[in-house]
Amino acid sequence: MKRVFAMGCILLGLVSVVRAQKVEFKNPSELSKPNGYSHVVIVNQGRLIFISGQTGMDKDGKMADGFAAQAKQAFTNLKVALAGVGAKPTDIVKINYLVVGLNHEKLVALREARDSIIDREHPPASTLAGVEALFRDDAQIEIEAEAVIP
Repeated sequence: MKRVFAMGCILLGLVSVVRAQKVEFKNPSELSKPNGYSHVVIVNQGRLIFISGQTGMDKDGKMADGFAAQAKQAFTNLKVALAGVGAKPTDIVKINYLVVGLNHEKLVALREARDSIIDREHPPASTLAGVEALFRDDAQIEIEAEAVIP
């Protein structure tokens, strides 16, 4: 019985190691130290999910007032989209941000909203771009993401 229990523990340990290696987050030392993102994410196995750009608009089509509120709503929408396919924010491996009139104040608000949902120990790779306009005059942010369910 002890041998079976020990073998079971070893197998559980191996499964955990295999699971942990399905997605790897890397930051080569030859690149600058990232602030809230990873330079490289390696996906070794799993279901790849692409999520269209999410904005500060609620399910009724009402746009949130102000950039911080729109960023928070966009991340809420992202979480809902992920949940709809059985994923969670920690499954995100890549995020692209489009921000109208990007400045330091908006960057701080964006990081605050982002940090409320991502795995800060293994943040996704990301790209942030300042843009002139989005699909509506009152839209200030759009966030698209890729996730992997291991």
